[in-house]
Amino acid sequence: MDNESMGFNFNSLTVHALQEQLQSGATTSVEAVTSLLAAIAERDGELKAYVTLDAEDALAQAAEADRRRADGEDAPLLGIPLAIKDVLNVTGQPCTCGSHILQGYIAPYDATAIAKLRQAGAVFVGRTNMDEFAMGGTTENSSLQVTHNPHDLDRVPGGSSGGSAAAVGGGIAVAALGSDTGGSIRQPASFCGCVGLKPTYGRISRYGLTAFASSLDQIGPMTHDVRDAALLLGAMAGVDPMDSSSVDCPVPDYTAALSGDLKGMTLGLPQEYFVKGVDPEVESAVRAAVARCRELGAEIREVSLPHTEYAIATYYVIATAEASANLARFDGVRYGRRAEGATDPIDMYGKTRAQGFGPEVKRRIILGTYVLSGGYHDAYYLTAQKVRTLIRRDFEQAFEECDALLSPVTPTPAYKIGEKVNDPLQMYLGDMFTATANLAGICGLSVPCGTTAAGLPVGLQIMGPAFGEEQILRVGHAYEQAEAGS
Repeated sequence: MDNESMGFNFNSLTVHALQEQLQSGATTSVEAVTSLLAAIAERDGELKAYVTLDAEDALAQAAEADRRRADGEDAPLLGIPLAIKDVLNVTGQPCTCGSHILQGYIAPYDATAIAKLRQAGAVFVGRTNMDEFAMGGTTENSSLQVTHNPHDLDRVPGGSSGGSAAAVGGGIAVAALGSDTGGSIRQPASFCGCVGLKPTYGRISRYGLTAFASSLDQIGPMTHDVRDAALLLGAMAGVDPMDSSSVDCPVPDYTAALSGDLKGMTLGLPQEYFVKGVDPEVESAVRAAVARCRELGAEIREVSLPHTEYAIATYYVIATAEASANLARFDGVRYGRRAEGATDPIDMYGKTRAQGFGPEVKRRIILGTYVLSGGYHDAYYLTAQKVRTLIRRDFEQAFEECDALLSPVTPTPAYKIGEKVNDPLQMYLGDMFTATANLAGICGLSVPCGTTAAGLPVGLQIMGPAFGEEQILRVGHAYEQAEAGS
């Protein structure tokens, strides 16, 4: 059975198109999931996007969705198959976070985002690969396997949500979930040629998301088009008593914002994001996308975000400090791996963490412990929090005159596997255009905007103010539709 053996082309099948087929009776969820599993079997051997696949359970969920539909139910995502980044807890499934330290752990509960999708009727097909504990930008830091870019198998898919991006971009997922701490949805979406949305901090509950950096992490969708991102956001958004950082504000119908034009909108170009070092083909594609937005009726205005140059240093102080605290819970006592041969509890902690964590996670724990240590807390962590406030104020001032900001997602297209894995500083610099949104707590969207001469995708980043998802989705959808019709 090949990728289109039952009339499904998962390279382009959207959530909303499959919704229509299911609602009309043209197909069933069991047929869709059966065909998707065949596509995964055909191609995932080379992509290595999935780390766990339970076909029997996926088909049982699909059969239940079909039964619910036959009984007259019409939940928003009834029967839609989704791939889940291996950082989100789903009842009865492993949640390894790409790490040896969580070997054997089976989630006893659903993350709130998963519970909401389950209530909406979604089918969870498999779990996707990721950089260990979401720390990395290539998915090479996974302790399980290296995922490959579907557009060039010798290149990285980005990270940390590289498995989800490769599954969607490679035609073996209808849509997927990722998490974004410093660009981990938007960057792999850009590298793999799909849409990736990082919602505003607090828009989606983080309960059940294994924490990397609690003040930066956010769950979001990775999809074939902007309408799908709007649909999935609407299903997951909302306040949650289990997450005190989730915000109690109305959840709009995000699809209603997809008007198709940009008349009356003002879009800003942050001059600090169009600088020396950006690949010429990336800048050319992004500037062509900006010109298209102007044609659609938007006013384009240059703006400044003057504290951008401090963003990477600030991000890697705050993120590693929070990681140091969050990852202290993985000690071999309560769940996951426990080292053998320890002589006492302290020896067991040390051996378990030494054996269970990979080098990048250890590096960040050490950095984070250092910046929180006595004598250095004020010099590093407290100073970083002050700079974070300045970065947020930069955005607030820009949004006083602009509805959204346009920029590249990354300075370069996807690079070769192994090219930067031994040079973490160069890899960290790849977050320079994305980490600012996490520091400021705002929303960001990556939309494909062309390819390089080598056929590598390029992403346009659209950033909006806090809880301004309707604005960035409107921009992304109008641009996407204009390009599709050209």
